[in-house]
Amino acid sequence: MQIDKDLLSIQEARDLADQAYEAQLIWGKADQAQVDRVCLAMAEAGYQAADRLGRMASEETGYGIAAHKKLKNELASRVLWESIRDVKTVGVINHDPQKRIYEIAWSMGVVAGLTPSTNPTSTVMAKAISAVKARDTIVLAPHPSAVNCSYETARTLQQAAENAGAPAGLINCMRNISIAGTQELMKHKRVRVILATGGSGMVKAAHSVGKPAYGVGPGNVPAYVDRSADLEKAARYIVSSKSFDYSLICASEQSVVADKPIADRLAQLMQANGAYFADEKTTNILRHLLFNPDGSMNVATVGKSPQFLAQLGGFTLPSDTRVIIVRLNRVGPEEPLSREKLTTVLGWYEEEDWEKGCERCIELIYFGGRGHSLVLHATDQNVIMAFGLEKPVFRILVNTMSTLGAVGLTTGVMPSLTLGAGGEGGSVTGDNITVHHLFNVKRLAYEITPPPDAAMVGSPTSSGPTQQELESIVKQVMLEVLAQN
Repeated sequence: MQIDKDLLSIQEARDLADQAYEAQLIWGKADQAQVDRVCLAMAEAGYQAADRLGRMASEETGYGIAAHKKLKNELASRVLWESIRDVKTVGVINHDPQKRIYEIAWSMGVVAGLTPSTNPTSTVMAKAISAVKARDTIVLAPHPSAVNCSYETARTLQQAAENAGAPAGLINCMRNISIAGTQELMKHKRVRVILATGGSGMVKAAHSVGKPAYGVGPGNVPAYVDRSADLEKAARYIVSSKSFDYSLICASEQSVVADKPIADRLAQLMQANGAYFADEKTTNILRHLLFNPDGSMNVATVGKSPQFLAQLGGFTLPSDTRVIIVRLNRVGPEEPLSREKLTTVLGWYEEEDWEKGCERCIELIYFGGRGHSLVLHATDQNVIMAFGLEKPVFRILVNTMSTLGAVGLTTGVMPSLTLGAGGEGGSVTGDNITVHHLFNVKRLAYEITPPPDAAMVGSPTSSGPTQQELESIVKQVMLEVLAQN
């Protein structure tokens, strides 16, 4: 007998949500010491398994570089834990004696975590550790092409949590994946909040459920290189960042916008670091290779090396090529290569000055990455602040690798694999999503100012209807009764 895949997925979603709810009834009563002990155990287990799980992810999905996935797993486990270790999530977390307010942490409950194929294991770690730190439980719905590595990551963390004294059902992961099952999970009565990391369709679905949802939209990150920049550092960083895990992080650079006076020198330096500037013929091949007619990416090219793309497209490259650069002069649907490219292809624009460069960056952001990220290479503080004030993004990364800076490995932003795009990108926040977004805060507030006198005066006492008014009412009722007869 053939079992209906959708029905199986729906039932699994229901069962896991119920299990997570039962676990949360216990976990929601844990004290801070217990919470921190369990989270530390989870983080260490994830860190120790970083290499194994990274290789699993690369082998199962066919995307990226296993060694780079290991690094992302280390970020999502130990580095993330260190950033939230001292966050209070139990009981009174703050007291303002002057305002006489106590702030009290309150867990949300069951979290639904939707995870992508591009960063499957690291995203599972980051969401699970953050949820458990907030005294929530979580049910994960992985991408169909990354079920095994995502499940193994969740299992590894759950085992570590149980060994540290946590209840069963704290971390759950679906294995029977379908759209119907994932929708059932998001809509389930036990689920209180949704964390959605993936394609724009998934994010829209999460926001349409009618529950609190943190959705992460696409990025189309421009890298502006100003004439004041350290060009050698900029070239080295951009090539390394774009080639990191074959550009699978949504914050990876998608286009270079070069200040005209330094463009030629920057191009030379990038070539020295493994960048290959494609001719027009190769550029046109890539337009048709990377994107389908409807503008969506060809999944066969996602997270692939330049050499793989060359073989697929039938062109040749130097053997040491790390990134393919395509010279562009337009932005929009008529130029598909101006879109987000989750592979080792990077756009190239040249502009006369930083003002024109600023305009080009905004054009790119509005085309596909509103609210996400931008990277800026410059030492002129006036230029840096101008970009900071004017760009419609919520991570402006200065003189660093965008890929690693946006997720908090090389900058001071909160370590996370779920990057909010704010109101510009249709998200409820522009923050890097972490534990702070997964618990509520109650406020116990004492009176500090007596009420004004006007608030204490009662309303005038009504004397009721007069005798004349009563006779008029009775007469009207009698007339209505007689009329009915």
